[in-house]
Amino acid sequence: MAVELKVPSLGESVTQAQVGQWLKKEGEAVVRDEPVVEVESEKATVAVPAPASGVLRRVLRQTGEIVAVGQPLGEIEEGAVAAAGAPPPPAAPAKEAPGAAAPPPPPAPPAPKAAAPLAPQSAPRPGAAEVRLTPAARKLLAEKGLGKADLVRLLEATSGKAPLATADFPAPGPRERLVPMSPLRRTVARRLLEAQESAAILTTFNEVDMSRVMELRERYGAAFQEKHGIKLGFMGFFVKAAVEALAAFPSVNAEVRGDAVLFKDHYDVGVAVGGGKGLVVPVIRDADQLSLAQIELSIVELAKRARENRITMEDLSGGTFTISNGGIYGSMLSTPILNTPQSGILGLHKIQKKPVVGPEDAVVVRPMMFLALSYDHRIIDGREAVGFLVKVKELVEEPSRLMLDV
Repeated sequence: MAVELKVPSLGESVTQAQVGQWLKKEGEAVVRDEPVVEVESEKATVAVPAPASGVLRRVLRQTGEIVAVGQPLGEIEEGAVAAAGAPPPPAAPAKEAPGAAAPPPPPAPPAPKAAAPLAPQSAPRPGAAEVRLTPAARKLLAEKGLGKADLVRLLEATSGKAPLATADFPAPGPRERLVPMSPLRRTVARRLLEAQESAAILTTFNEVDMSRVMELRERYGAAFQEKHGIKLGFMGFFVKAAVEALAAFPSVNAEVRGDAVLFKDHYDVGVAVGGGKGLVVPVIRDADQLSLAQIELSIVELAKRARENRITMEDLSGGTFTISNGGIYGSMLSTPILNTPQSGILGLHKIQKKPVVGPEDAVVVRPMMFLALSYDHRIIDGREAVGFLVKVKELVEEPSRLMLDV
């Protein structure tokens, strides 16, 4: 019996997705719940599991096609066995059951617009006369086949007066490639831009001595791994420290709702991880109720699922605060952008040995890390932001306080 492999529900308001990589070929055996194909929506990349064990008989949608939620992607012959060395069966037209309505055709992707000049050269836009061009600028416009009116439109578009489409730009040259953004990348770009435009983002910095945490990892790392099956990382300490600091400064855990502030008495901390298709921020639920080991186990599991494109919308939604660790890529200092509608994000950076002034003014070498807190200045004052970061610094520099809850 043929079982349809359908596009799963991809979260609230998501109605379509793009077919990604097929993990199985026609004619290959599949096992129930085994990933068969990836679909990428505007929020996440999801691996679609097989609804039954058998053989993938037909692939109905190819990589890159746009499909609607609930549409069939392929057919699995339940209980069938793949023939060794046999070529995949031909893709024959699907047979409809008597009286059954044919499924609706997938929405056709919009036809690409032909590249054209931004505006007619003979009809300059208002304000074109006021734009003065340097000789170098005139030469560049001439090389691109553009005029002064085109430049005016570009200036208006970048100021938010008119949106730019791909076709509004010159066609790529012989040594250039134009690659469409994936749905996930388009959403990331839109949300980051919205965060910059809708919030009063400010960043404050501090520096933390990682000596005590590194000593704990050195002393108890082997025992921790033997008991829990994972390495003792740094992120767990920062999650616990951030939760304590959020409790002390609740506005950092809040969000703006129109002309009101929504305070949250729960601590669902998002941890940015590199997924198979880009950066995602899965959420550790009720982080204040978890032990250090439980937090580390959650991070490892979520990071694994992100790499394997098994992250679900439930994993990504509902965070109250975010931590991003650019240090694993070598970043020394950065200003993270808010993960809206959240009002705060903590950025971690590379640990670097530096000379610092220690007890009795002695200069000593310590493993130091820069911390950055970006926050929404509409509801978080500088005093609260600095206090939050100092609290995190104090707790990480004295991790025994995290264990003793003091």
